Amino acid sequence: MSKKSAAFSRRKFLRNASLAGGSFFIVPRHVLGRGFIPPSDKLNIAGVGCGGKARVNLPLAYNNGSDNIVALCDVDDRMAIDSRKQWPGAPYYKDYRDLLEKENKHIDAVIVTTPDHMHAPVALAAMQMGKHVYCEKPLTHDIYEARILTRAAEKYKVVTQMGNQGSSGDDTRKVETWIQSGIIGDVHTVHVWTNRPVWPQGIPTPTGTFDIPKELDWDLWLGTAPQRDYHPIYLPAIWRGWVDFGTGSLGDMGCHFIDVPYRALKLKYPTSVECSVGSVYTGFFKEAIYTDSYPPSSITYIHFPEREGMIPTQLIWYDGGIKPRRPDELLPDEEMEGVDGGIIFEGTKGKLMAGLFGGKPTLLPTSLMEHTNLPPSKFPFVEGGPPGHQQQWVKACKKGWGTYTSSSFDKSGPLAETVLMGTLAVRSYNYSETDAQGKKKFPGRKKLLWDGENMKVTNFDPANQFVKREYRGGRKLDL
Repeated sequence: MSKKSAAFSRRKFLRNASLAGGSFFIVPRHVLGRGFIPPSDKLNIAGVGCGGKARVNLPLAYNNGSDNIVALCDVDDRMAIDSRKQWPGAPYYKDYRDLLEKENKHIDAVIVTTPDHMHAPVALAAMQMGKHVYCEKPLTHDIYEARILTRAAEKYKVVTQMGNQGSSGDDTRKVETWIQSGIIGDVHTVHVWTNRPVWPQGIPTPTGTFDIPKELDWDLWLGTAPQRDYHPIYLPAIWRGWVDFGTGSLGDMGCHFIDVPYRALKLKYPTSVECSVGSVYTGFFKEAIYTDSYPPSSITYIHFPEREGMIPTQLIWYDGGIKPRRPDELLPDEEMEGVDGGIIFEGTKGKLMAGLFGGKPTLLPTSLMEHTNLPPSKFPFVEGGPPGHQQQWVKACKKGWGTYTSSSFDKSGPLAETVLMGTLAVRSYNYSETDAQGKKKFPGRKKLLWDGENMKVTNFDPANQFVKREYRGGRKLDL
């Protein structure tokens, strides 16, 4: 196919996909027989994004041949090497639109493991073609995209799952049960922290000219992001720290840690958010602010109203090495955190501490664990726990829409919106304006009031630019 023809077919694909059922090309699978299972009883899966977490997602979905990996896609051939070796018979593409168009009849489901800024376009295109979708966390790059994917899963009747595997873990269900049983009373405050970032943040936009590696299609890698020159500092995994591509520490770990209190406390839309961020000093009394990358550290306060009989709750997020105060109930030599960070619930009758995925939930003081009658989980455990997260989705795809998954988009979409409220606050914090005297002021350093139903900051309009970003090249994200 010539470059001109390929470009035309991609434009045609985007146009057709946006029609959401308006042509035969994108007739949802249920029209042809929703829940159709191949004669071999295997799900045919395509992987968009072959490196990084895909090295876990694809093998777990494949499950030693219980299901099929039938097509692969990556904009960087270097990232696809291992997957292409493991499934040499799977057709390989650089553009996800080409994969979906040409493999439409051969695939049932798609696993999306791209950088954050491309999650929503890929996932929505797949859903509009009637494909079940597993999408890595965070579900999307911005709040509007999360709302769209939540609605799309319902509209196109497909099975979905976000890649926060802790939502399938036993400890998540234990914490949910213990909190809701009232063991520590009414929870008014939750502290959540992580050791991230473990990549550069709070750094200036790089300079210099570099040749684009021959294996990389830089235009496709940029996708919906604004145009910029290639620089090796953006990839493969360092994109997380850049605002055009990633969602910082909150996006990387928030969907893992915050998922636990989000479920346990039945959280909905927050009402406000505020934050403070770490500074970068370039000399004596000289502070540098780099808005192209996330700050080196931050504390974010997210406020939730009363809901379902629960009192208002404040969730406080810490990253970049900042942690909450050590609880008085914890003995001097006792560990305060688990792998990658921790969670502390503060209630009117006590405290509960847990680690990543709600790991090792413990009442404080820890001596209470010896003589407290802890209720068994009222929520069923997932077969295989966190490693079974991908297989839970695969099995649900075979049964069809409406089958339970731990992190279906109706649950993970609102969770992602809460996490992304934090990134919105962080990006708004360093929004600056210049007064008549030429001095910079930062009006975003305030509590931002949030209208969740309408996805709008009501007291500081410049912050709303971070709710929904503009895609490069006139692309749209429409149902």
